[in-house]
Formats: sequence, C-alpha cells, structure tokens
Amino acid sequence: MVYEVPFVDPGKNYKMIKDEIDTAYQEVMTRGDLIMRDQLKAFEENLARFVGTKYAVGLNSGYDALHISMLAAGIGPGDEVIVPAHTFVATASAVVNAGGTPVLVDVGKDYNIDVEKIEEAITPRTKAILPVHLNGRVCEMETIMSLAEEHDLVVIEDACQSLGATFNGRRAGTFGLTGCWSFYPFKILGGYGDNGAITTDDPEVAKYARLLRYNGEDKETGAYYHHGFTCLMDNLQAAFLDVKLRHLPEWIERRRAIAERYRDGLNRVGDLTLPHFSDPRFEDVYQNYVVRTSQRDELVKYLEKNSVEILIHWPKPYYQYEGLGLSDRGFPETEAISKEVLSLPMNVELSDEQVEYVIKRIQEFFGSSRLR
Repeated sequence: MVYEVPFVDPGKNYKMIKDEIDTAYQEVMTRGDLIMRDQLKAFEENLARFVGTKYAVGLNSGYDALHISMLAAGIGPGDEVIVPAHTFVATASAVVNAGGTPVLVDVGKDYNIDVEKIEEAITPRTKAILPVHLNGRVCEMETIMSLAEEHDLVVIEDACQSLGATFNGRRAGTFGLTGCWSFYPFKILGGYGDNGAITTDDPEVAKYARLLRYNGEDKETGAYYHHGFTCLMDNLQAAFLDVKLRHLPEWIERRRAIAERYRDGLNRVGDLTLPHFSDPRFEDVYQNYVVRTSQRDELVKYLEKNSVEILIHWPKPYYQYEGLGLSDRGFPETEAISKEVLSLPMNVELSDEQVEYVIKRIQEFFGSSRLR
C-alpha cells in the first residue's frame, strides 16, 4: 500500500542527500574499501565526538552492542540485570544470551523505566541496570546513577532510540559503562541496513568490543584473544552513516519542529495524551511521536483507512510470550501502554502539509472536539 503519509520515507531521505551519498559510495567502491577501512574509523571518531565519549566501536546491530556490553560488564550465569518491562525484546535477550537473568521493572508515564521501582527489584544477585532511553527521551539518570553507586552496579545504556537527547545537558550514552546504539534504517540516524555501535570512555571496553566484533582477532597483529563473533559494521555502511551524521543536528531540530506542530494541533483533542513532559532537565529528540488513547484500535483503523501509516510498539508485552521464559510479576503501566499507544509519522522527510493532514484526520476522528 502506498500511503499519503508514510511512517518513514527512506527513498525521499536518500534524494535529500543523494549527491553526498553517491560520492561516498563511489569513493568506497572505487578504492575497494570494504572491510574495516578509513571510513569506519572516521565514523567511529565522529560518532564518539557527537555523543561526547572517548571511543566508539562500529557493530552490526543495536543488539550486538547490547550483547557485547553485557559481556564487557562481566554478566554471566547467576547475575541479574534490571531492565524495563516496556521495551523491544532485544534488551532482555542480550542479558539472557550473556547468561544473565533479566529482572523486569515497570515504566512510568514517559514510557521509560520507573526509577522509583528500581530499588525494590535489587537483590544480592543484581549486577547491572540496563535503562532504555525510549522514543528519543533519556531516562532519569540522576536517580539511576545514584542507585548504581550505592549498590555497586554497572550501568549499560540502551540508547538505541535517543541519539542526541540530553538529561541535565548531558547526552544519552555518556552516563554508563557503555552506550548502545542502533542505526537500523528507521532510526533517527539510520543506515541502509542493520547497524549499531558502542560508545564508551573505557579504553579496555573499547578494545574488548573491537576484538569480539571480528572473531576475537587483533587485525593489526593477527593474534586471537577471545572466542568472538562476526558483527562488524560494514565499511560502506559506515561511509553512509558518516554522511548522515553531518546532517543529524538539523534533522533533530526538524523533528522537534514537527513535534511542536503535533502538539499545537492535537493538544486537548479527544482523550489523547501527547509525549510532551514538563521537566526542563530533559531535551528530547522524538525518535517516535507516541500518543495514547483509550480508542487506540479504532483510531488506527481510521488513520490507515485515510492513508496514514502508523506503528504500534508493542501490542503485547514481550514478557508475555511463553517461549521467552521471562518472569511476569505484574506490570500495570506497561500493560496499559500496550493497549493504548500508537506512533504517528515522525521523520525529517515529512512536509508541513503532511503533518497537518495527520492532525486533521485525528481531529476528524475525535469529532474536532478539544477538551476544555
């Protein structure tokens, strides 16, 4: 189906920067720079500079960043890691595949982990906290870092959806031992395939990640130090991402402008709850523009009927799938969220006219009424 307002439009995005992308492609292909060459090194340096860390290590996916971070933190059998109940399953899977046990904690009204519920989940087996900065909003890291220090816990940030977002002026990915990034095509900085990275200030963690991503081998000496993986970022993808990274600041501002248009047009419409939170410590980047309504399913049908593409994250909480073997201790906010949220189109390719079209269709659905 061709939507009048697609959720994302990677083809249009390519056209916006076509000359730069094509130049990067020609350079890589003409020189035969396919595996671990200058383009990857340049992107890693530029990514670390943007995030505000000393090192970045390019990987194949956001999951690989999480998994390698778990191993770098020493997570293994018998270790518990606190994770939010509302997130993509890869967050918990990285813990499980490292040998650890995810201990789930409910989330708050901003969809991020409820920091008031973390301490009650800490046990003598707890080794790490894995906060997820969801939808372009950093978690409340002041409390998380304080708890981590008090209980001698490692913090690994799942920052896959929040590149450029800040808390108290500090960017996501700079608080914990590592920041974990995804450059999946639909992310705020998306490649043309699956990609990811780790950022860190720890030189040993960076070295460890570089070894693990390429079969445990030190490419300069040919020596093997670990049983590793094959999860290296492709050099061509690094070249493309480096082009896009140069545009990221202006793209973040465009997302914020779109979010303001949505707020102006949808404030007090029906029973919608909008993702704008009055706390000056946070500066969001709106990876996703998530709204809540008790009429979610009906609104979804109406928008799709009117050629507006939306996404739902996630209609069934991941811990409710029996095959994952996770403990469901009861997470009322997560379960309410799963029944009420939908993500509206949010991408830099959107025109103002398309945003207004979405707003008008939603106003129509609710009868153009605004709550007073």
